[in-house]
Amino acid sequence: MKTTLTRRALFTALGGAALLLATSACQSAVDAQTSTGATSAAPKAGGVAEVGVNIDLVPANVFTNSNASITTLVGLVYDTLVRYDLSGVEPKPRLATEWKAADDGRTVTLKLRSGVKFHSGRAFSSADVKFSLQSYADPKWNGQLLSTAKTITGIDTPAADQVVLHLEHPVANLYDLLETVPIIDSDTAADIGTGKKFVGTGAFRFEEWKPNTELKFTRNDDYWDGKPYLDGVHVRIIPDAQSLLAAVKSGQVQLARGIGYRDAETAGTTPGLHATNLEGAELQAYVGLNVTAPGLEDPKVRQAVAFALDKERIIKEVFRDRGYPTSLPWPKTSPAYDKDLDGRYHHDVAKAKSLLAEYGKEVPEIPLTYVGNDQVFTAIAQIVQNNLAEAGIKVKLDPVDSTQFVKQLIGAQFPGLWTTNHSWAQFTPSTLTVSAYPFNARRNASKFSSQTYTDAAEKAWQLPANGDAKAAYKELSNQLLDGAFLAEIGVVFEQVVTRDQLQGFTWSKRRELDLSKAHLT
Repeated sequence: MKTTLTRRALFTALGGAALLLATSACQSAVDAQTSTGATSAAPKAGGVAEVGVNIDLVPANVFTNSNASITTLVGLVYDTLVRYDLSGVEPKPRLATEWKAADDGRTVTLKLRSGVKFHSGRAFSSADVKFSLQSYADPKWNGQLLSTAKTITGIDTPAADQVVLHLEHPVANLYDLLETVPIIDSDTAADIGTGKKFVGTGAFRFEEWKPNTELKFTRNDDYWDGKPYLDGVHVRIIPDAQSLLAAVKSGQVQLARGIGYRDAETAGTTPGLHATNLEGAELQAYVGLNVTAPGLEDPKVRQAVAFALDKERIIKEVFRDRGYPTSLPWPKTSPAYDKDLDGRYHHDVAKAKSLLAEYGKEVPEIPLTYVGNDQVFTAIAQIVQNNLAEAGIKVKLDPVDSTQFVKQLIGAQFPGLWTTNHSWAQFTPSTLTVSAYPFNARRNASKFSSQTYTDAAEKAWQLPANGDAKAAYKELSNQLLDGAFLAEIGVVFEQVVTRDQLQGFTWSKRRELDLSKAHLT
């Protein structure tokens, strides 16, 4: 038997009058994602997977997908209602097995999987879906799909296995929300923000977090999708990239997240090691611009920054060609991708100088903020500093720790420029411009505000099934290019280095680690 869902799901997600029916199946409810490692014999149960990450957990940011520890924890402990495969945005069953939208796109009914238990032993029900969606809509959690969550004006739970969502208006990215929100346990939700307890329905139970040291997880024998092979997962916090590389080379860890691209490239050529691109979960490297900073308030200066960036050099030298340069945030797989528009900002120092001459004033020295212990963005910051100096803009490097960086991103507190990755462009295009911190048309990290941009974002978000998506996305792209409050560098892929000993690891479109079918040889 197969798990099926017609392409009409996408049109219903856009508010059309279509039936969305996804039948639960004899096979796994989630289609197999890409798995890695050398071919081995039939999986055998037992053993603890050793995982190394370069950054510690920030419990208050669990709903933000903002670092490797968070995406590791969420992937191990929690489930979502639906799951996209890595090749697109067609929802597949997870804790929801069927869904049906009303003709006007403002009511969606979900049928839930039976026999699911939280790690506490309590049965999962519709009340937990309601609690989780309402919790995500609480601004204190900084969920990036907050605007979509707030379009849900009511949640009915007529039965333990049935949920009815009432929407203020149709939204194109409803299933992005259902794919993103972790189903949490109401009895222990207060302990999430402190890091004391994380209770979900996922393949592994959270046991312990020692700040700046480790996280421990044990197998969930009652997991609805089959008992995992692994006895548990031990996550080590190893901030130094060279120490993390040494740990995977020596076998202290079997999977490492946060190794620099150059080191990952070298590790991938080492017998027994593999460097895997997390394809389908694209990231985009970019330079953000605070449009209220002196000089950056003028779009000509911001456009000069975009022309000054040597994106090809950054992709080649820093990311070791694990990606491609872009002017727009969309990966090539996105329905919003436009080849002609995407080439607008290429490396052109003369053009940058010409725009600065049109501005007619000296641009004050601008701080460039980045995570100081991140080798990748330290290297990018140095290249950006040199690129802008060549065009005539002085930049002062401003390294900060990761916690401070996320705080500045969420709070729109960067004093000038910053550089990091953004995500969400691999989802429904409207999610980026109504949700993601750097792009949200109503409140973004750049403090950029434009009625035409807001109108374009809202139109793409509320696009009906028979609407001209191509035209809506093109207008959105033009607004991003003209406003130039973000200067894209390129689409890149997170790289994970693994040893042959660990087989069958997978990931979600949000780079959440999935070891539910992994095993050790």
